[in-house]
Amino acid sequence: MFRMDWKKYAFAASLALSGAAAFAQSAPQPRSLPDFTELVEQVSPAVVNIRTMEKVRASAGGAQGQMDEEMQEFFRRFFGVPMPSPNQPNQPRRPAPNPRGGGGGADPDEEQPRGVGSGFILTPDGYVMTNAHVVEGADEVLVTLTDKREFKAKIIGADKRTDVAVVKIEATGLPAVRVGDVTKLKVGEWVMAIGSPFGLENTVTAGIVSAKGRDTGDYLPFIQTDVAINPGNSGGPLINLRGEVVGINSQIYSRSGGFMGISFAIPMDEAIRVSEALRTSGRVTRGRIGVQIDQVTKDVAESIGLGRPQGAMVRSVEAGSPADKAGVEAGDIITKFNGTTIERATDLQRFVGNTKPGSKATVTVFRRGASRELPVTIAELEPEKVATRATRPSSAPEDRPKASPAAASLGLQVGELTEAQKREAKVKGGVRVDAVTEAAQRAGIREGDIIVAIGNTEIANVKEFDAVVARVDKSKAIPVLLRRGELATYLLIRPARG
Repeated sequence: MFRMDWKKYAFAASLALSGAAAFAQSAPQPRSLPDFTELVEQVSPAVVNIRTMEKVRASAGGAQGQMDEEMQEFFRRFFGVPMPSPNQPNQPRRPAPNPRGGGGGADPDEEQPRGVGSGFILTPDGYVMTNAHVVEGADEVLVTLTDKREFKAKIIGADKRTDVAVVKIEATGLPAVRVGDVTKLKVGEWVMAIGSPFGLENTVTAGIVSAKGRDTGDYLPFIQTDVAINPGNSGGPLINLRGEVVGINSQIYSRSGGFMGISFAIPMDEAIRVSEALRTSGRVTRGRIGVQIDQVTKDVAESIGLGRPQGAMVRSVEAGSPADKAGVEAGDIITKFNGTTIERATDLQRFVGNTKPGSKATVTVFRRGASRELPVTIAELEPEKVATRATRPSSAPEDRPKASPAAASLGLQVGELTEAQKREAKVKGGVRVDAVTEAAQRAGIREGDIIVAIGNTEIANVKEFDAVVARVDKSKAIPVLLRRGELATYLLIRPARG
């Protein structure tokens, strides 16, 4: 006859219950979706609609032409595609009506609507932040509050590099936003946007932070979200669940011409720094050291002993620039700026740009397998110069000594550089590439290139080139530092094809 041991049963049941309780405590608790109603009531009074006006100059297109040109520019800027036409093929477009009742287009110098955007009030005394592209080229800026009051705004300053602008309206006691700490923003966090997409004022959309530190601009690591952003949202705030503004909605990515779940916002810490400079002097002063830089690839980093792909590879150094005076050379990899690690090439551009001109700094460079620190004095960033095509070092047959046969194993034929060629190329030594085949050709080396180093060993002449080539392990990728015109780059020769 079966008998149950009640003591053992009770003990087992107790263990099961305690285990279930422990699992329940350790398992993530389900959360309800956020309710944005209070946030909207709190923040929306500080969000404004921005309309810009432009004087219509005499043109065949009239007001309609101006609007079409503006929308075409918007679609080129944000979508990378032409503006889809609302008309059917071969359907004539109706002329724009004349506001004064005439049959033709608008009169010359008459102000016509130019664009619609968004913004938000920074201070109770009327400073408003928006995007630079929203107010660019406007002859008049009109700011409309949620209570329907409308003000003419003065453009205090606009910075195209960061796409941040500040305008001022003459009013006091305005509701202002609270600025949040972007460093505390987390991927996956809920965020909300308020703006005027397609002119629909105070439209609220929401989503999550998809990524941080997206490199889509020269000086800004953008916040990526899946918040619905459309034309007219530009310049509006990105808001966290604490009701704080953490970014300015600025760009979207799209292949179709519409929202595809990827939008970008300017981090608020960067925007505030720019806005303070605009309010103080009307412009942003940036630093420069005079180098052209590029990314460091994984293969190059491993082959030269850098370990992992980091830093900014110096492709060229401007003569007489702060970097040139500090001793930075083409081919160096800048790994730190003032002790801060450079993870990506754009980090260096941002760190230097945010440094006050005239101040002292230290750059750490990786050169020939070793790191060294170089002191540099930051200069002020000037308008970009038009790049000119670099000329190859002259290589007339009479200048060429007999080419080196030792390079054949790499698919190269190289020769000595004359003193004139060294001066022209601004190099201390190296060998000239006279012919390229097989492995070197696959690596992208061209005739006329100057090889200045193999791996971490500098090459002064053909004799040194031969000696280094004889020692390298040709079963592995061989890093070659070369100069092409005024630019330096690393290429990898793989003699043994896989």
